[in-house]
Amino acid sequence: MKHYIIDGNNLIGKIKFLRNLQNKSGQGSREKLAFMVDKHFLGKKVRVTLNFDGFMDLAINTSKLRIHYSEKRTADELIKQQIEMEKNPRLITLISSDSNLAEFARVCRCEVILSEDFARELTQENIDEEEEKKRSIGNDEIKRLFGL
Repeated sequence: MKHYIIDGNNLIGKIKFLRNLQNKSGQGSREKLAFMVDKHFLGKKVRVTLNFDGFMDLAINTSKLRIHYSEKRTADELIKQQIEMEKNPRLITLISSDSNLAEFARVCRCEVILSEDFARELTQENIDEEEEKKRSIGNDEIKRLFGL
Protein backbone atom coordinates (compact mmCIF):
# COMPACT_ATOMS: atom_id res chain seq x y z
CA MET A 1 0.00 0.00 0.00
CA LYS A 2 1.26 3.47 -0.89
CA HIS A 3 2.55 5.40 2.12
CA TYR A 4 2.69 9.20 2.20
CA ILE A 5 5.13 10.66 4.72
CA ILE A 6 4.60 14.38 5.25
CA ASP A 7 6.96 16.96 6.73
CA GLY A 8 4.22 18.91 8.53
CA ASN A 9 6.10 22.03 9.58
CA ASN A 10 7.61 22.33 6.11
CA LEU A 11 4.14 22.11 4.55
CA ILE A 12 2.68 24.67 6.98
CA GLY A 13 5.37 27.09 5.82
CA LYS A 14 4.14 26.78 2.23
CA ILE A 15 0.49 27.65 2.96
CA LYS A 16 0.14 31.36 3.73
CA PHE A 17 -2.89 31.26 6.04
CA LEU A 18 -1.39 28.35 8.02
CA ARG A 19 1.94 30.16 8.29
CA ASN A 20 0.10 33.22 9.64
CA LEU A 21 -1.95 31.05 11.99
CA GLN A 22 1.21 29.38 13.28
CA ASN A 23 2.47 32.77 14.48
CA LYS A 24 -0.64 32.99 16.68
CA SER A 25 -1.27 29.33 17.49
CA GLY A 26 1.13 26.52 16.68
CA GLN A 27 -1.49 23.99 17.75
CA GLY A 28 -4.15 25.66 15.60
CA SER A 29 -2.01 25.50 12.46
CA ARG A 30 -1.18 21.83 13.13
CA GLU A 31 -4.87 20.99 13.59
CA LYS A 32 -5.97 22.84 10.46
CA LEU A 33 -3.25 21.14 8.37
CA ALA A 34 -4.15 17.72 9.79
CA PHE A 35 -7.82 18.20 8.89
CA MET A 36 -6.97 19.42 5.37
CA VAL A 37 -4.65 16.47 4.74
CA ASP A 38 -7.12 14.01 6.27
CA LYS A 39 -9.87 15.27 3.98
CA HIS A 40 -7.55 15.10 0.94
CA PHE A 41 -6.80 11.41 1.49
CA LEU A 42 -10.26 10.34 2.66
CA GLY A 43 -11.54 7.42 0.61
CA LYS A 44 -8.10 6.63 -0.84
CA LYS A 45 -6.38 3.36 -0.03
CA VAL A 46 -3.13 4.80 1.28
CA ARG A 47 -1.30 5.18 4.58
CA VAL A 48 -0.49 8.73 5.66
CA THR A 49 1.98 9.79 8.33
CA LEU A 50 2.11 13.46 9.29
CA ASN A 51 5.25 14.49 11.18
CA PHE A 52 5.72 17.61 13.29
CA ASP A 53 8.74 19.02 15.08
CA GLY A 54 8.61 19.15 18.86
CA PHE A 55 6.20 17.74 21.39
CA MET A 56 2.49 16.97 21.18
CA ASP A 57 0.25 19.63 22.71
CA LEU A 58 -3.35 18.41 22.41
CA ALA A 59 -4.22 15.21 20.55
CA ILE A 60 -5.48 15.78 17.02
CA ASN A 61 -8.10 13.22 16.03
CA THR A 62 -8.35 12.35 12.36
CA SER A 63 -9.71 9.32 10.55
CA LYS A 64 -6.88 8.69 8.09
CA LEU A 65 -3.64 10.08 9.55
CA ARG A 66 -1.03 8.83 11.93
CA ILE A 67 0.52 11.89 13.55
CA HIS A 68 4.03 11.74 14.99
CA TYR A 69 5.98 14.34 16.94
CA SER A 70 9.77 14.41 16.86
CA GLU A 71 10.07 15.38 20.56
CA LYS A 72 13.76 16.04 21.34
CA ARG A 73 15.06 15.35 17.83
CA THR A 74 14.18 16.95 14.51
CA ALA A 75 11.28 15.88 12.33
CA ASP A 76 13.85 15.25 9.58
CA GLU A 77 15.55 12.61 11.73
CA LEU A 78 12.18 11.04 12.51
CA ILE A 79 11.22 10.96 8.82
CA LYS A 80 14.55 9.42 7.82
CA GLN A 81 14.00 6.71 10.42
CA GLN A 82 10.50 6.04 9.06
CA ILE A 83 11.90 5.68 5.53
CA GLU A 84 14.69 3.36 6.71
CA MET A 85 12.23 1.15 8.58
CA GLU A 86 9.85 0.74 5.62
CA LYS A 87 10.10 -2.71 4.03
CA ASN A 88 9.51 -1.36 0.52
CA PRO A 89 10.59 2.30 0.31
CA ARG A 90 9.45 2.47 -3.33
CA LEU A 91 5.90 2.66 -1.96
CA ILE A 92 6.74 5.85 -0.04
CA THR A 93 5.96 9.33 -1.29
CA LEU A 94 7.69 12.01 0.77
CA ILE A 95 6.08 15.44 0.86
CA SER A 96 8.76 17.98 1.77
CA SER A 97 10.80 20.79 0.26
CA ASP A 98 13.76 20.16 2.54
CA SER A 99 16.54 19.43 0.02
CA ASN A 100 18.58 17.23 2.37
CA LEU A 101 15.54 15.15 3.29
CA ALA A 102 14.36 14.93 -0.33
CA GLU A 103 17.79 13.74 -1.48
CA PHE A 104 17.82 11.07 1.24
CA ALA A 105 14.38 9.89 0.11
CA ARG A 106 15.44 9.76 -3.55
CA VAL A 107 18.54 7.70 -2.68
CA CYS A 108 16.19 5.29 -0.88
CA ARG A 109 14.06 5.13 -4.08
CA CYS A 110 11.10 7.06 -2.67
CA GLU A 111 9.00 9.45 -4.72
CA VAL A 112 9.24 13.09 -3.64
CA ILE A 113 6.56 15.76 -3.98
CA LEU A 114 7.57 19.32 -3.12
CA SER A 115 5.57 20.87 -0.30
CA GLU A 116 4.64 23.88 -2.41
CA ASP A 117 3.15 21.60 -5.10
CA PHE A 118 1.13 19.63 -2.56
CA ALA A 119 0.11 22.89 -0.84
CA ARG A 120 -1.29 24.18 -4.14
CA GLU A 121 -3.31 20.98 -4.48
CA LEU A 122 -4.69 21.27 -0.92
CA THR A 123 -5.59 24.94 -1.17
CA GLN A 124 -7.19 24.49 -4.61
CA GLU A 125 -9.43 21.78 -3.15
CA ASN A 126 -10.57 24.22 -0.44
CA ILE A 127 -11.25 26.94 -3.02
CA ASP A 128 -13.20 24.50 -5.21
CA GLU A 129 -15.25 23.38 -2.21
CA GLU A 130 -16.11 26.97 -1.25
CA GLU A 131 -17.15 27.73 -4.84
CA GLU A 132 -19.35 24.64 -4.90
CA LYS A 133 -21.03 25.73 -1.66
CA LYS A 134 -21.72 29.16 -3.15
CA ARG A 135 -23.19 27.63 -6.31
CA SER A 136 -25.35 25.18 -4.39
CA ILE A 137 -27.16 27.98 -2.58
CA GLY A 138 -29.84 29.15 -4.97
CA ASN A 139 -31.39 32.61 -5.22
CA ASP A 140 -34.52 31.43 -3.41
CA GLU A 141 -32.40 30.21 -0.50
CA ILE A 142 -30.54 33.54 -0.33
CA LYS A 143 -33.83 35.48 -0.37
CA ARG A 144 -35.20 33.27 2.39
CA LEU A 145 -32.07 33.72 4.51
CA PHE A 146 -32.23 37.51 4.20
CA GLY A 147 -36.00 37.72 4.59
CA LEU A 148 -36.68 39.04 1.09
